[in-house]
Amino acid sequence: VHPFFDRRAGKSPVEYPHPCLEPILKRTLGVPLFQEQVLKMAMAAAGFSGGEAEELRRAMGFKRSVDRMDAITARLRSGMDARGIPPKAREDIARMITSFALYGFPESHAASFALIAYASAWLKHHHPAAFFAALLNAWPMGFYHPATLVKDAQRRGIEMLPIDVTRSGVKCRWERGGVRLGLRFVQGLRDAAARAIEAEAGRAPFAGAQDVARRAGLQAGELEQLAEAGAFCAFGLSRRAALWQAAQVAAPKGPLFSGLPPDPGSPLPEMSPPEETLADYKAAQLTTGPHLVEHMRQELRRQGILSAAELEGRPDGAWVRSAGAVIVRQRPETAKGFVFLTLEDETGMTQAILSPQLFRDARHVVLGNAGLIVEGVLQKQAGTLSVKARRVLPLALGGWVPSHDFR
Repeated sequence: VHPFFDRRAGKSPVEYPHPCLEPILKRTLGVPLFQEQVLKMAMAAAGFSGGEAEELRRAMGFKRSVDRMDAITARLRSGMDARGIPPKAREDIARMITSFALYGFPESHAASFALIAYASAWLKHHHPAAFFAALLNAWPMGFYHPATLVKDAQRRGIEMLPIDVTRSGVKCRWERGGVRLGLRFVQGLRDAAARAIEAEAGRAPFAGAQDVARRAGLQAGELEQLAEAGAFCAFGLSRRAALWQAAQVAAPKGPLFSGLPPDPGSPLPEMSPPEETLADYKAAQLTTGPHLVEHMRQELRRQGILSAAELEGRPDGAWVRSAGAVIVRQRPETAKGFVFLTLEDETGMTQAILSPQLFRDARHVVLGNAGLIVEGVLQKQAGTLSVKARRVLPLALGGWVPSHDFR
C-alpha cells in the first residue's frame, strides 16, 4: 500500500515491471491491489491458463499457503522466461505476485470493507455519541477494548457518563448528548440481574442500595461489584459507604433479614482518586474518570517522560521517552519479527516499534507489565508518529488495563 499512496500523492513515478502489465495495473498506478489483478498478471506475463490462475487464487486464499506459492512461483518464472521477459522484470513481477499473496483480497471484499469504513467514519463525525454507544454495545465485536473506546470518546469531547443503577440500562444509552455506560460492563453481574435492575428502575425509582438489592434479587458479590464501580453514587453514597452497606445487606443476620435499616455510617476510609480509578478497572474494566497514567503525570514529568500529545511537538529523529498503558501488542506474520505496541495515556496514543532482537531481550517486560516506558527515536512520516524503541522498561500502574494482544 505504501507504493500506491506514494504514487497517488505524486511522490513516486508510476512504473510497470513490463509493458504487458500496464492495461491491468493502470487504474491502481502500477501496484496490484486486488486478487483479480494478480490472476490477470500471471496470465499476461507467464501465460497461465485459466486453470493455473485458479490454482494461484486457491493458494492465495488457502491459509496463505507459502508452500503452494513457492511451487507456483517456479512456474511463474518458467512461464515468463519462455515469453522472453527480462530477468529483472521477471523477478519484479514474481515478487509483486508472491508479496501480494500474503495480504491480498478480491476486489469485492475490498469494496465491502471500504463501504463499512466510509459509513463508520461518517457516523463517527456526524453522530459521535451514537457511534461510540453502538461500538460499546457491539463488544466483544471490534478491535479495541471498551476501556480504550471510552477514553478515545472523551478525548473527542464526548461526555461519557458512569454506570448508575438509577439511569443505566443493560446496554449503553444516548443521554443528553453523551453516552451513559451500561450495566453489562459490571464484572460478575448476571445478565438476569442487570435486566432486573433496568426493569425495576423503569417501574419505580429506587430508594437506595438495599432497595436495589431486594427488588432486583442481587447476590452479595453483585452488590459489592456495583458498589465498587460507583453505581450507587446517585443515592449520595461514596464507594466505601456503598461497600459498607453492601456488606451489611449481605450479612446472614443483617438488616435484609431483620428489617432494620442499614447503618448509614461507614468506618472505612474513603478511596483516593487513584484508588477509585483502580476500583473502576476492577469492577468494570474501564473508567470514565482520570486515566491511570494521569495520576502519575507529575512523577513522569520529573523523569523526562513525555505524554503522547507532547511527542507531537518534538522533531522527527529526536530521542524521546514516553510511557503509557499497553492497549495493543501485535506481531504480524509479514513484519519479519517486529513487534508493534500501542501505549495510551490521558492525552492519546503512542505507537512503539520493537525490533526482533529487542523483543527477545525484553519479552518478559513487554508481556508481563500493563504499563511500559519506551525510549527511542521519534519517527514522523506522512502524518503518523511512532517511537522506534531502543529500550523498554516497566511502568507500575497498580492495576491491569485490558489490551488487544496478538490477535
